[in-house]
Amino acid sequence: MTEAPTHVRTATSERTEPDRSLEEPTRCPECDGRLVYDPEHGETACEQCGLVSQEDAIDRGPEWRAFDPGEKDRKSRVGAPTTRMLHDEGLSTTIDWKNKDAYGRSLSDRKRRKMERLRTWDERFRSKSAKDRNLKQALGEIDRMASALGLPDPTRETASVIYRRALEEDLLPGRSIEGVATAALYAAARQADTPRSLDEISAVSRVERAEIARTYRYVLRELGLEVAPADPGSYLPRFTSDLELPETVERRARELLEAAKAEGTTSGKSPVGLAAAAVYAGALLVDEQLTQKEVGDVANVSEVTIRKRYKELLEAGEPAL
Repeated sequence: MTEAPTHVRTATSERTEPDRSLEEPTRCPECDGRLVYDPEHGETACEQCGLVSQEDAIDRGPEWRAFDPGEKDRKSRVGAPTTRMLHDEGLSTTIDWKNKDAYGRSLSDRKRRKMERLRTWDERFRSKSAKDRNLKQALGEIDRMASALGLPDPTRETASVIYRRALEEDLLPGRSIEGVATAALYAAARQADTPRSLDEISAVSRVERAEIARTYRYVLRELGLEVAPADPGSYLPRFTSDLELPETVERRARELLEAAKAEGTTSGKSPVGLAAAAVYAGALLVDEQLTQKEVGDVANVSEVTIRKRYKELLEAGEPAL
Protein backbone atom coordinates (compact mmCIF):
# COMPACT_ATOMS: atom_id res chain seq x y z
CA MET A 1 0.00 0.00 0.00
CA THR A 2 1.46 3.35 -1.07
CA GLU A 3 1.98 5.89 1.71
CA ALA A 4 0.56 9.37 1.29
CA PRO A 5 3.10 12.05 0.37
CA THR A 6 4.62 13.92 3.25
CA HIS A 7 3.49 17.30 1.96
CA VAL A 8 -0.14 16.11 1.91
CA ARG A 9 0.01 15.05 5.55
CA THR A 10 1.60 18.35 6.47
CA ALA A 11 -1.08 20.35 4.69
CA THR A 12 -3.83 18.35 6.42
CA SER A 13 -2.30 18.82 9.85
CA GLU A 14 -1.93 22.56 9.21
CA ARG A 15 -5.64 22.82 8.36
CA THR A 16 -6.75 21.10 11.56
CA GLU A 17 -4.53 23.11 13.90
CA PRO A 18 -6.19 26.24 15.35
CA ASP A 19 -4.98 29.59 14.12
CA ARG A 20 -3.09 31.05 17.05
CA SER A 21 -3.05 34.48 15.41
CA LEU A 22 -6.85 34.82 15.90
CA GLU A 23 -6.62 34.51 19.68
CA GLU A 24 -6.82 37.79 21.57
CA PRO A 25 -3.42 38.71 23.07
CA THR A 26 -3.18 39.24 26.81
CA ARG A 27 0.40 40.57 27.05
CA CYS A 28 1.87 43.75 25.61
CA PRO A 29 4.12 43.13 22.54
CA GLU A 30 6.50 45.94 23.63
CA CYS A 31 7.06 45.50 27.38
CA ASP A 32 5.24 42.22 28.06
CA GLY A 33 2.91 44.06 30.45
CA ARG A 34 -0.73 43.13 31.08
CA LEU A 35 -3.30 44.37 28.56
CA VAL A 36 -6.45 45.99 29.99
CA TYR A 37 -9.66 46.75 28.12
CA ASP A 38 -11.13 50.25 28.53
CA PRO A 39 -14.88 50.03 27.82
CA GLU A 40 -15.33 53.82 27.85
CA HIS A 41 -12.97 54.40 24.91
CA GLY A 42 -13.26 50.95 23.33
CA GLU A 43 -9.49 50.37 23.49
CA THR A 44 -7.19 47.66 24.81
CA ALA A 45 -3.99 49.20 26.22
CA CYS A 46 -1.01 48.13 28.28
CA GLU A 47 -1.27 49.18 31.91
CA GLN A 48 2.52 49.70 32.12
CA CYS A 49 3.66 51.49 28.96
CA GLY A 50 0.25 52.66 27.69
CA LEU A 51 0.58 51.09 24.25
CA VAL A 52 -2.85 50.75 22.56
CA SER A 53 -2.87 47.28 21.02
CA GLN A 54 -6.49 47.29 19.83
CA GLU A 55 -9.04 50.01 19.19
CA ASP A 56 -12.49 50.47 17.67
CA ALA A 57 -13.94 47.54 19.62
CA ILE A 58 -17.42 46.35 18.77
CA ASP A 59 -20.12 47.95 20.93
CA ARG A 60 -22.64 45.20 21.64
CA GLY A 61 -25.14 47.51 23.33
CA PRO A 62 -28.15 49.18 21.68
CA GLU A 63 -27.54 51.84 19.06
CA TRP A 64 -30.13 54.13 20.70
CA ARG A 65 -30.30 56.08 23.94
CA ALA A 66 -33.27 56.48 26.26
CA PHE A 67 -33.77 59.15 28.91
CA ASP A 68 -36.83 57.74 30.70
CA PRO A 69 -38.49 54.30 31.15
CA GLY A 70 -41.26 55.10 28.68
CA GLU A 71 -38.80 55.95 25.91
CA LYS A 72 -36.81 52.80 26.70
CA ASP A 73 -39.93 50.64 26.33
CA ARG A 74 -40.80 52.28 23.00
CA LYS A 75 -37.34 51.85 21.52
CA SER A 76 -36.53 48.41 22.86
CA ARG A 77 -36.89 45.58 20.35
CA VAL A 78 -36.74 42.66 22.76
CA GLY A 79 -39.60 40.85 24.42
CA ALA A 80 -40.71 40.85 28.01
CA PRO A 81 -38.89 38.70 30.59
CA THR A 82 -40.18 35.28 31.47
CA THR A 83 -42.90 35.21 34.08
CA ARG A 84 -44.73 32.52 36.03
CA MET A 85 -47.98 34.41 35.53
CA LEU A 86 -48.32 32.98 32.01
CA HIS A 87 -48.89 29.28 31.43
CA ASP A 88 -45.99 29.13 28.94
CA GLU A 89 -43.89 31.56 31.03
CA GLY A 90 -43.98 34.09 28.20
CA LEU A 91 -41.75 32.07 25.88
CA SER A 92 -44.27 31.64 23.08
CA THR A 93 -44.98 33.93 20.14
CA THR A 94 -47.45 36.76 20.63
CA ILE A 95 -49.38 37.86 17.55
CA ASP A 96 -50.95 41.28 17.90
CA TRP A 97 -54.71 41.45 17.38
CA LYS A 98 -54.39 44.66 15.35
CA ASN A 99 -54.38 44.03 11.60
CA LYS A 100 -51.62 46.56 10.92
CA ASP A 101 -48.00 46.33 9.82
CA ALA A 102 -44.92 47.81 11.49
CA TYR A 103 -45.65 51.22 9.95
CA GLY A 104 -49.24 51.35 11.18
CA ARG A 105 -50.78 50.67 7.79
CA SER A 106 -53.80 48.39 7.50
CA LEU A 107 -53.21 44.94 6.07
CA SER A 108 -54.78 43.79 2.86
CA ASP A 109 -57.66 41.32 2.92
CA ARG A 110 -55.38 38.47 1.88
CA LYS A 111 -52.82 39.18 4.63
CA ARG A 112 -55.59 39.73 7.18
CA ARG A 113 -56.99 36.26 6.51
CA LYS A 114 -53.48 34.83 6.77
CA MET A 115 -52.94 36.51 10.16
CA GLU A 116 -56.26 35.14 11.42
CA ARG A 117 -55.17 31.61 10.50
CA LEU A 118 -51.81 32.17 12.21
CA ARG A 119 -53.53 33.36 15.38
CA THR A 120 -55.77 30.32 15.39
CA TRP A 121 -52.89 27.87 15.00
CA ASP A 122 -50.76 29.77 17.49
CA GLU A 123 -53.55 29.51 20.07
CA ARG A 124 -53.90 25.79 19.44
CA PHE A 125 -50.20 25.14 19.85
CA ARG A 126 -49.90 27.30 22.98
CA SER A 127 -52.56 25.30 24.83
CA LYS A 128 -52.45 21.90 23.16
CA SER A 129 -52.56 19.84 26.37
CA ALA A 130 -55.11 19.70 29.16
CA LYS A 131 -52.53 20.94 31.66
CA ASP A 132 -51.78 24.01 29.53
CA ARG A 133 -55.48 24.81 29.21
CA ASN A 134 -55.92 24.38 32.95
CA LEU A 135 -53.01 26.70 33.71
CA LYS A 136 -54.16 29.26 31.17
CA GLN A 137 -57.61 29.48 32.73
CA ALA A 138 -56.35 29.52 36.32
CA LEU A 139 -53.62 32.11 35.77
CA GLY A 140 -56.08 34.30 33.91
CA GLU A 141 -58.39 34.12 36.93
CA ILE A 142 -55.54 35.00 39.29
CA ASP A 143 -54.58 38.00 37.18
CA ARG A 144 -58.20 39.20 36.96
CA MET A 145 -58.81 38.95 40.72
CA ALA A 146 -55.45 40.50 41.58
CA SER A 147 -56.20 43.46 39.32
CA ALA A 148 -59.59 43.95 40.97
CA LEU A 149 -57.97 43.82 44.43
CA GLY A 150 -55.02 46.04 43.51
CA LEU A 151 -52.38 43.44 44.36
CA PRO A 152 -48.82 43.96 43.06
CA ASP A 153 -47.00 41.75 40.55
CA PRO A 154 -44.86 39.89 43.15
CA THR A 155 -48.05 38.71 44.86
CA ARG A 156 -49.43 37.48 41.52
CA GLU A 157 -46.18 35.63 40.84
CA THR A 158 -46.37 33.93 44.24
CA ALA A 159 -50.00 32.93 43.62
CA SER A 160 -49.01 31.47 40.23
CA VAL A 161 -46.25 29.41 41.84
CA ILE A 162 -48.65 28.11 44.51
CA TYR A 163 -51.21 27.09 41.89
CA ARG A 164 -48.54 25.35 39.79
CA ARG A 165 -47.47 23.38 42.86
CA ALA A 166 -51.08 22.39 43.53
CA LEU A 167 -51.41 21.22 39.93
CA GLU A 168 -48.19 19.21 40.10
CA GLU A 169 -49.26 17.62 43.41
CA ASP A 170 -52.56 16.57 41.80
CA LEU A 171 -54.72 18.54 44.26
CA LEU A 172 -57.34 19.64 41.73
CA PRO A 173 -59.49 16.50 41.29
CA GLY A 174 -62.80 17.12 43.00
CA ARG A 175 -62.24 20.90 43.18
CA SER A 176 -62.89 23.72 40.77
CA ILE A 177 -60.10 25.57 38.98
CA GLU A 178 -61.50 28.90 40.18
CA GLY A 179 -61.59 27.69 43.79
CA VAL A 180 -57.95 26.59 43.86
CA ALA A 181 -56.86 29.76 42.02
CA THR A 182 -58.68 31.93 44.55
CA ALA A 183 -57.18 30.01 47.47
CA ALA A 184 -53.69 30.41 45.95
CA LEU A 185 -54.19 34.18 45.60
CA TYR A 186 -55.50 34.46 49.16
CA ALA A 187 -52.48 32.57 50.51
CA ALA A 188 -50.04 34.59 48.38
CA ALA A 189 -51.51 37.90 49.57
CA ARG A 190 -51.01 36.86 53.19
CA GLN A 191 -47.49 35.58 52.55
CA ALA A 192 -46.51 38.84 50.80
CA ASP A 193 -47.84 40.93 53.72
CA THR A 194 -50.50 42.50 51.47
CA PRO A 195 -53.48 40.65 52.94
CA ARG A 196 -57.05 40.89 51.77
CA SER A 197 -59.97 39.74 53.85
CA LEU A 198 -61.92 36.65 52.89
CA ASP A 199 -64.94 38.84 52.13
CA GLU A 200 -62.88 40.97 49.74
CA ILE A 201 -61.53 37.88 48.02
CA SER A 202 -64.96 36.28 47.66
CA ALA A 203 -66.39 39.54 46.25
CA VAL A 204 -64.17 39.25 43.14
CA SER A 205 -64.14 35.45 42.93
CA ARG A 206 -66.53 33.23 41.01
CA VAL A 207 -66.89 30.75 43.90
CA GLU A 208 -68.61 30.98 47.24
CA ARG A 209 -66.90 32.13 50.43
CA ALA A 210 -67.27 28.74 52.14
CA GLU A 211 -65.60 26.94 49.23
CA ILE A 212 -62.71 29.42 49.24
CA ALA A 213 -62.09 28.87 52.96
CA ARG A 214 -62.32 25.10 52.62
CA THR A 215 -59.99 24.98 49.60
CA TYR A 216 -57.56 27.40 51.26
CA ARG A 217 -57.18 25.16 54.31
CA TYR A 218 -56.76 22.12 52.08
CA VAL A 219 -54.05 23.75 49.93
CA LEU A 220 -52.13 24.95 53.00
CA ARG A 221 -52.23 21.51 54.57
CA GLU A 222 -51.26 19.52 51.47
CA LEU A 223 -48.49 21.87 50.28
CA GLY A 224 -47.14 22.57 53.75
CA LEU A 225 -47.32 26.34 53.29
CA GLU A 226 -46.39 28.48 56.26
CA VAL A 227 -48.74 31.46 56.46
CA ALA A 228 -48.61 33.57 59.59
CA PRO A 229 -51.82 35.10 60.96
CA ALA A 230 -52.63 38.41 59.30
CA ASP A 231 -51.30 41.46 61.12
CA PRO A 232 -54.01 44.11 61.69
CA GLY A 233 -51.39 46.80 61.11
CA SER A 234 -50.93 45.69 57.48
CA TYR A 235 -54.47 46.88 56.70
CA LEU A 236 -53.98 50.38 58.10
CA PRO A 237 -52.25 52.07 55.11
CA ARG A 238 -54.95 50.90 52.70
CA PHE A 239 -57.85 51.88 54.95
CA THR A 240 -56.48 55.35 55.75
CA SER A 241 -55.66 55.93 52.10
CA ASP A 242 -59.15 54.96 50.93
CA LEU A 243 -60.67 57.25 53.58
CA GLU A 244 -58.22 60.07 52.70
CA LEU A 245 -57.12 60.46 56.31
CA PRO A 246 -53.90 62.18 57.40
CA GLU A 247 -50.81 60.29 58.48
CA THR A 248 -51.44 61.13 62.13
CA VAL A 249 -54.52 58.89 62.12
CA GLU A 250 -52.53 55.90 60.90
CA ARG A 251 -49.82 56.55 63.49
CA ARG A 252 -52.34 56.73 66.34
CA ALA A 253 -54.12 53.62 65.07
CA ARG A 254 -50.85 51.71 64.97
CA GLU A 255 -50.04 52.78 68.53
CA LEU A 256 -53.43 51.50 69.67
CA LEU A 257 -52.90 48.14 67.98
CA GLU A 258 -49.42 47.74 69.46
CA ALA A 259 -50.72 48.53 72.94
CA ALA A 260 -53.61 46.08 72.53
CA LYS A 261 -51.23 43.40 71.29
CA ALA A 262 -49.05 43.91 74.36
CA GLU A 263 -52.13 43.55 76.55
CA GLY A 264 -53.17 40.39 74.70
CA THR A 265 -56.60 41.73 73.74
CA THR A 266 -56.14 41.09 70.00
CA SER A 267 -55.90 37.30 70.32
CA GLY A 268 -58.73 35.43 68.60
CA LYS A 269 -60.23 38.53 66.97
CA SER A 270 -60.57 39.33 63.29
CA PRO A 271 -57.57 41.41 62.10
CA VAL A 272 -59.79 43.32 59.66
CA GLY A 273 -62.20 44.30 62.42
CA LEU A 274 -59.33 45.36 64.67
CA ALA A 275 -57.78 47.46 61.92
CA ALA A 276 -61.10 49.17 61.14
CA ALA A 277 -61.71 49.89 64.83
CA ALA A 278 -58.16 51.22 65.22
CA VAL A 279 -58.66 53.62 62.31
CA TYR A 280 -61.92 54.88 63.80
CA ALA A 281 -60.40 55.25 67.27
CA GLY A 282 -57.32 56.99 65.85
CA ALA A 283 -59.53 59.45 64.00
CA LEU A 284 -61.38 60.26 67.23
CA LEU A 285 -58.11 60.92 69.06
CA VAL A 286 -56.92 63.46 66.47
CA ASP A 287 -60.36 65.10 66.05
CA GLU A 288 -60.96 63.86 62.52
CA GLN A 289 -64.59 63.74 61.38
CA LEU A 290 -65.28 60.09 60.58
CA THR A 291 -68.30 57.85 60.99
CA GLN A 292 -68.40 54.16 61.75
CA LYS A 293 -70.35 53.56 58.56
CA GLU A 294 -67.61 55.10 56.42
CA VAL A 295 -64.98 52.88 58.01
CA GLY A 296 -67.22 49.82 57.77
CA ASP A 297 -67.85 50.37 54.06
CA VAL A 298 -64.12 50.57 53.32
CA ALA A 299 -63.14 47.63 55.56
CA ASN A 300 -66.26 45.59 54.74
CA VAL A 301 -67.11 45.03 58.41
CA SER A 302 -70.24 45.87 60.38
CA GLU A 303 -70.65 48.92 62.56
CA VAL A 304 -71.36 46.63 65.53
CA THR A 305 -67.88 45.11 65.19
CA ILE A 306 -66.28 48.56 65.08
CA ARG A 307 -68.19 49.72 68.17
CA LYS A 308 -67.09 46.66 70.16
CA ARG A 309 -63.46 46.72 69.12
CA TYR A 310 -62.67 50.42 69.26
CA LYS A 311 -63.68 50.65 72.94
CA GLU A 312 -61.38 47.73 73.75
CA LEU A 313 -58.55 49.39 71.86
CA LEU A 314 -59.03 52.69 73.63
CA GLU A 315 -58.99 50.99 77.02
CA ALA A 316 -55.82 49.03 76.20
CA GLY A 317 -54.14 52.08 74.71
CA GLU A 318 -54.87 54.56 77.50
CA PRO A 319 -51.55 53.97 79.35
CA ALA A 320 -49.56 54.38 76.13
CA LEU A 321 -51.42 57.54 75.11
